[in-house]
Amino acid sequence: MSMGVLNGNDYINSYEGEQLGLSEEEVKKRIKEGKVNQIPKVPSRTIGQIIWANVFTLFNGINVVLALLVILAGSPKNAIFAGVIISNAIIGVIQELRAKKTIEKLTILARSKATVIRDGVEREIDVEEIVLDDLIFLKSGCQIPVDAEVLPGSKIEVNEALLTGESDYLIRNPGEQLLSGSFVGSGSGYAVVTAVGANTYSSKLSEEAKRFKKINSELQNSINKILSFLIKIIVPTGLLLTFTQMYFINKPWQEAVIGVVAGISGMIPEGLVLLTSVTFVVSIVRLSKYNTLIQELPATEVLARVDVLCLDKTGTITEGKLKVIDVKNFDISKEEAEEALSAVVHSFSVVNPTQEAILERYNQKGNFEVTNKISFSSSKKWSAVEFEDKGAWYLGAPEILYKEKYNEIKEQVFEEAERGRRVLLLAKSPRGLSEIVPADLEKAALIIIEDIIRPEAPDTLKFFDTQGVDIKIISGDNPVTVAAVAKRAGVKNADKYVVATDLPKDKEEFRKAVRENSIFGRVTPHQKKELVKALQADGHTVAMTGDGINDVLALKEADCGIAMASGSDATKAVAQLVLLDSNFASLPKVVQEGRRTINNLELAANLYLTKTVYAVILSIIFALILLPFPYEPIQLSLVGSLGIGIPSFFIALQPNEDLVQKGFLTRVLKMSLPNGIVIALSVILVSLLLNFSGVPDFKSKTICTLIIGILSMLILLRVSEPLTKLKVAVCAVMIGIFCSAFVIKICRRVFSFSHLNFYDIVIVGTCILAAVFCLAVLSRVVARFIDKREAKKENKIRAGAKK
Repeated sequence: MSMGVLNGNDYINSYEGEQLGLSEEEVKKRIKEGKVNQIPKVPSRTIGQIIWANVFTLFNGINVVLALLVILAGSPKNAIFAGVIISNAIIGVIQELRAKKTIEKLTILARSKATVIRDGVEREIDVEEIVLDDLIFLKSGCQIPVDAEVLPGSKIEVNEALLTGESDYLIRNPGEQLLSGSFVGSGSGYAVVTAVGANTYSSKLSEEAKRFKKINSELQNSINKILSFLIKIIVPTGLLLTFTQMYFINKPWQEAVIGVVAGISGMIPEGLVLLTSVTFVVSIVRLSKYNTLIQELPATEVLARVDVLCLDKTGTITEGKLKVIDVKNFDISKEEAEEALSAVVHSFSVVNPTQEAILERYNQKGNFEVTNKISFSSSKKWSAVEFEDKGAWYLGAPEILYKEKYNEIKEQVFEEAERGRRVLLLAKSPRGLSEIVPADLEKAALIIIEDIIRPEAPDTLKFFDTQGVDIKIISGDNPVTVAAVAKRAGVKNADKYVVATDLPKDKEEFRKAVRENSIFGRVTPHQKKELVKALQADGHTVAMTGDGINDVLALKEADCGIAMASGSDATKAVAQLVLLDSNFASLPKVVQEGRRTINNLELAANLYLTKTVYAVILSIIFALILLPFPYEPIQLSLVGSLGIGIPSFFIALQPNEDLVQKGFLTRVLKMSLPNGIVIALSVILVSLLLNFSGVPDFKSKTICTLIIGILSMLILLRVSEPLTKLKVAVCAVMIGIFCSAFVIKICRRVFSFSHLNFYDIVIVGTCILAAVFCLAVLSRVVARFIDKREAKKENKIRAGAKK
């Protein structure tokens, strides 16, 4: 039959014929007409954008202008720092292209699928292959990829949290509209596609979901603060230095320009920005080996800072596969109970893991004729079916279905739950089906189901315990059952559990309950979100794993959302990390990679900001004391490359499993400020001494550069602790190359160094010894000052929180 633009009645007719859904010819026609669900690719930069972003930056622009000025001044060798900028840009482009390739490969693995009916055959296709008028099959947990209309015979419960922010579940009956971007909470059925591609919400869903809450990266925030501050001081300092060097110092304009460029170029920590992005993209490539897709660059950093990890029991510490252990009947025979149980689970076309376990045991459908049914949903935690001549049967959580009469079966439920088993109640209603559970339900049987613990779960949980990460198990199951399973898996404090319905309404009491308990059962999607918020209010950095639609709100609220690839599309859309093998045993690798990234970048940042600090101080002071600048750009390039740039890349990629502490910027300032101040003071005092002694600028710059270089190497050795063979080798090579620049004649010519005599060496040695002593004293003073300031800030925050 021809199927142009179809409606529900057309499909009803097609069910009775030989053909179901569109034919291949009709699909091809719609593709040709552009009526296909073509969705923009995952937001990632094109090759051109990557090149642009790495080359045409503000700091690169400043450096290019400075390089051109030096060349115009007749000293092209002093523009060598521009070569460093070019090499940095090339490295950045190569690393980001490498990461882009990795991400695209992994994204293909995580690509969403859809089930359609074509030529009467059920097929699984990419969501981008759906065409207008396609017949799609929707089931619990799947993302609705297109706008569609529910067909007769179907009844679907949807969650539109990602579209409206409301977590309520809504029933969509035949003829009603389904919006792309919403998710099927329960039920299943068919729908006809009414809008595809740009005409739906699906192409914008991922971006909008992530825009809901941007990941909080302390590292990136700190670096942005540093760069913002530098932008504010570079321009006025540069103008002041230019003015004084050109108008108050009796030197040719060419020398003045070289001095100005030396001052300004030293202030820019362009290598730190590059190193940060390169280190993040290297992390992406490394973690791809462990089947982990990083959807936001700072995700590894945030997970490394996590001190509370919220896990769902099913599919995380257990395999998600269940097994029916026993059926305990009450007032009816076991055969009758099992027959009714089998009929109930066979009444739903889409099944969850619990139904699958029952179906595996009872694979015969029976002759029950369904007259009405209510699908299971995570909010109500039960399902029900009414059969002709057999009455209405309810299946779900015992304490919810049996309510006031729950005490009759409580002891049996508790006994099984203590063994780590899940218990369902099968009950019969003397009247028809109702959306509200009848108070006079008659208990028929208890269904005992057991979870299978993942083999790798105990080791993974032990890792987080040893790392000081608190584990919270949040589940929709009975807390006693969850606690028993958690105990078997090795969760610490598994005996501290609570039913979510018993959690206090008062915020402070709620936070206290969350603080004191480790296992939370019968938790609704909204309560999961509130649990995460309560932990964050206590100052914790929270990670949340999830695989179901009921985890979406909590994943979005958590500092780091972790989704299982085998889970619903909803979780993958909002998570920062996707575990492609759906195995949370990969998380220790992510944590270790995050620690390596943050801790090593902190060490490298100490080097870069030390140079920035002394360059800023020297620029301001030499502008005020009206003396020629104490070094040339090429000389600073030598120090910067050997004492900072080259070794920082080795440092950043070294193993580092130290615990990550809060206060990245504070710790960096504690080290870089005294380092930079001491270097600046050493150079200023020596310059004044040499100037008053009549030493030529040529030699004075050589001595000052040597002092800066030696102190930079000492700081490099300090930052490299604990020293390894590789670190020692790198430092030794850097020191050797630096010293050779003062010894080898051709190198002295290239870097404009003069020959140094014994008196010069004595000055340098004395200055270094004094600087080391001053550094030890000043480090303590600066540390105390910063600590007091941070303490005042903390007290203000606490006082504000109390108010």
